[in-house]
Amino acid sequence: MMIIICGSISASIDIKKVQKFLEEHGHEVEIPEGVKNPNAFGRIDVSDEEKASDKIKGDLIRGYYRKIETSEAVLIVNAEKRGIAGYIGGNTLIEMAFGHVLGKPLYVLNPLPDLSYTSELLAMKPTVIHGDLSLIKTYGG
Repeated sequence: MMIIICGSISASIDIKKVQKFLEEHGHEVEIPEGVKNPNAFGRIDVSDEEKASDKIKGDLIRGYYRKIETSEAVLIVNAEKRGIAGYIGGNTLIEMAFGHVLGKPLYVLNPLPDLSYTSELLAMKPTVIHGDLSLIKTYGG
């Protein structure tokens, strides 16, 4: 199955571990550009304006949308960030919504966080796999 991973760049180590596991189990995997090339796009210690500029220059939002279109499933790697368990940030929320609108199966690695937009996350009806990546093969795709 072709799986696209979405998640905060701060979860790069987790994303790469998940990618490795899925590829070892026969899946094709796409990961965020900022995880592939952290020197160019994964800078987490810069201003919001610089981060936005990186996304604009690389046309990253549209580019990842196109990759979501061609995937069979979307996996959200939602590691802890800023003391929030299962963090899902703005960009990941957008990507998750793209997958939802396109009718892709949505998987979330860890339980959903308690955020101001948790109702939107719940409304997309993702399958929470509680860290068990082997469950992906039993759903959709």
